[in-house]
This record gives sequence, C-alpha cells and structure tokens, in this order.
Amino acid sequence: MVDNTTKVVSVTKKGQATIPQELRRKYKVGDKVLVMETNEGILLKPLPRPEDEYGSLRDLFGGVTARELLDEARAHEGAKERLRERGGK
Repeated sequence: MVDNTTKVVSVTKKGQATIPQELRRKYKVGDKVLVMETNEGILLKPLPRPEDEYGSLRDLFGGVTARELLDEARAHEGAKERLRERGGK
C-alpha cells in the first residue's frame, strides 16, 4: 500500500526543488534520481549507487556486486598490461 503523502515544495529560478527529508529517507534517495515524464506529471525515482550491496547484477553473478565485478575486471586488465610491458603475451 502506498502512503499518499502530499507536500508543497518551492522551486528555485534554477529549477531546483528540495525533496522532503522523510521521503528521501523512506525511498532511500541518494545523490541521483531518475526524472521521468508521465501522463500524470513528473516522476522522480531513486537510482541505486554502484557501491550499494544490492546491485542489480548481484543475483546474476553469484552474489557479487557491480562494484566488486568492476574492481576485479580492472585488476585483471592491469595484470595483463603489466605482462605485455614485460614482453609477455
């Protein structure tokens, strides 16, 4: 069930609005949101951060987060580069 909380917020000349703290906490809004135009108006959806442990790739890759996959790929590429620099293949 959705709690239909309605708040009025001001919008600055730059188009900035502050999302009320209780809603930021409830929906775990970090520093990025997705802004979508819908038939009813503007919809803001929180975006997960790559370092969050509930990354969308976690289930696909045996419990490994997107950040861990990225770190592993970078380490692997670094090792390959060092090998090439030493004359290996």
